[in-house]
Parts: sequence; structure tokens; C-alpha cells
Amino acid sequence: MSATESLQQHFTHLGLPKEAQAWLLMLWNVIQFFDDVADADRVERSELDAALWNALVSMPDSQFFQQHRLVLIPLVANAILKWQASDQAERSREADARSFVWRAGYYDVVLSVVSLVHGPAAAIAGAREILSIYGESFDDYIKEFAHA
Repeated sequence: MSATESLQQHFTHLGLPKEAQAWLLMLWNVIQFFDDVADADRVERSELDAALWNALVSMPDSQFFQQHRLVLIPLVANAILKWQASDQAERSREADARSFVWRAGYYDVVLSVVSLVHGPAAAIAGAREILSIYGESFDDYIKEFAHA
């Protein structure tokens, strides 16, 4: 099962409406595209085309995004800043437990989307489960950068 399929299953389990799921999945795929570019990984033309369209057309046009943009924009900005901090630590060979946590900013956005859709009480009750969707283990992360 792909990461996108796994996320979609989690989002369905969390009872997120299709518009919220679609926006979160577009965000995920755009993030993965830029991460691949930053890591100089091979990117297929179809991935470039999808990321370009999603980032500049579909994501800002989403009704979910338009309804919640005043909350979502600062959350996405913060997730980007956290990823950049993690990337700086990794490139300077200073990856550690802190930089591992910084990489997971996307899941902060997911948690907040649950709060927007279902209310803060539901987000509080499900916070551990929601944040546990992050699939990378700390051990795997450290191994990745021990050989970088």
C-alpha cells in the first residue's frame, strides 16, 4: 500500500469529509515532490505536473481550503519552517531527535484539520492516534543520516 493510500485510509477512519481528505492528500504529495527535489531524487514528469497543478490551482481552489485558509496558511507555513530547520540540521550532519520531530509538521496540519472538522474535543481525544500516523521511526531516521 502506498503512503497516499495509507493516509487516505486514516483520514476516512477519522471521519474527515472528502474535501478535507483531498486537500490533505494534495498537500502530502506536493510536500513529497519538493522533498524529492531537495534530495535530488529522480522525479517523474507526471509528478512535476501534478505538484505544479495542485500547488497553484487545486489546493487554493479547494472549498475546504477557502473556508479554513486563515487557519491553514499559518499551519502550512509553520510546517515548512520546521521542515527547513530539519533539512538544515540534516545537511550539517546534526540530525537528532529534535530534527526528527521537526520533519513531522504535516501531521500537525492533520491534527488541526481534525479539530476544524470535528472540534477541539475530538482532536484532543484522538491526538495520539492522529500524530501516530507518522510512519517513520526515529531509529530509521538516525540510520538514514548516520550514513549521509
